[in-house]
Amino acid sequence: MILYKGKVYDNVKQDELLDRLPADLYTPINEGRRLDISTVIDACDDLARRVMAGEFSEITDPFIEAFNISDDQFRDMASLFTREKLEYKCRVELCDDKKVIDGSITRERYPLGVLLHIAAGNVDVLPAYSVVEGLLAGNINILKLPMGDSGLSMKLLTELIKVQPDLADHIYVFDVPSTDTVNIKRLADLSDAVVVWGGDMAVRAARTMASPNTKIISWGHKLSFAYVYPGCSDDKLHELARAICVTNQLLCSSCQGIFLATDSYEEQLDFAEHFFEILKEENKACGEVSYGMRAKNAITIYNERLESGDTGRRIFAGDGISVIVCDDDKLELSYLYRNVWVKRLPFDKIALLKKYKDYLQTAAVLTDDRDTFYKTAAKLGDIGIVRITTAGKMSRMTSGEAHDGTYALRMYSRIVETENIDSSEG
Repeated sequence: MILYKGKVYDNVKQDELLDRLPADLYTPINEGRRLDISTVIDACDDLARRVMAGEFSEITDPFIEAFNISDDQFRDMASLFTREKLEYKCRVELCDDKKVIDGSITRERYPLGVLLHIAAGNVDVLPAYSVVEGLLAGNINILKLPMGDSGLSMKLLTELIKVQPDLADHIYVFDVPSTDTVNIKRLADLSDAVVVWGGDMAVRAARTMASPNTKIISWGHKLSFAYVYPGCSDDKLHELARAICVTNQLLCSSCQGIFLATDSYEEQLDFAEHFFEILKEENKACGEVSYGMRAKNAITIYNERLESGDTGRRIFAGDGISVIVCDDDKLELSYLYRNVWVKRLPFDKIALLKKYKDYLQTAAVLTDDRDTFYKTAAKLGDIGIVRITTAGKMSRMTSGEAHDGTYALRMYSRIVETENIDSSEG
């Protein structure tokens, strides 16, 4: 489906609407209509409270079930769109006050103009959230829906316009397939920036489709891990295992694996066996993953066992989950869905992770010693980690937090300096 100037159209209208888009897209700019942030916040607050009241349960319930989200977690996510949270986010990320520089220059923030959002499909609500961030910075937004989109983002954005019709000229949604590079390029050429959510391939594709004078803002796939000191409490290990089960390791902030602060293989092996028992308990408490994913991972783990003679890996597996003991220090994606690797990485070798640069995101530090936590956090920050948390907070969502180390609303803005000719002419 397509959302165009507040109306929903069938995909058969795509070519016709794309032909109209160049004439319609810049209407607010041509008419000198700036989007008031309060308009966006009012609409989001209204919609968030209706979502939390269960008004859209027919589309939110499948999302909650698919990601095994608790009621409290869902309310925390929805609350990010409330007035209090959005106003706080804008205070943190934006500075809209005009400032006079050197007595003769006025400096103020403007939106970039038009943003094309190429969203990833790993979280259903993410495309809508990306558009809301674009709106908060005052931009006109075009959303290319991800393949297999559930319809949640389209519904939320449509309802947002119903609440506040002034947003109709600032939200366009197209269901253009990723293979349709011609039309994606048309959208990119109309935009001041392309916002890409995805991995290296998605970012490379966006760069080939966007012209050199179109900015690329990438929120690429990241890799996150836990850094664990031997002997840390079982309570912390349970928190980590629970977080792994709740997210199924599908988020950029999810724990893909564990680096153990040791040089000892025996210590690594003992830890992995112990953590597997804890993971089994949390897996049972959270409810098993789907049969299809368990079957897929069973085949993957079976292949791991067959190759273990060559790889030297030890595998603890059962109930559709696994802990794999590896003899390297590579930061890599896990098999997902509650399958975790464990590798040795002493504190004095943490800098080896620096080579992963832009892939680094969240690290949970598990230790019972406060000074060790902060010493390790400082080292991880030095090598490029942008979020350092305790065991159960890796995927927490907080209003005003940065995306991968930068503020999105600032990325979606530009600073304009205008000379004050009254003061210069004397």
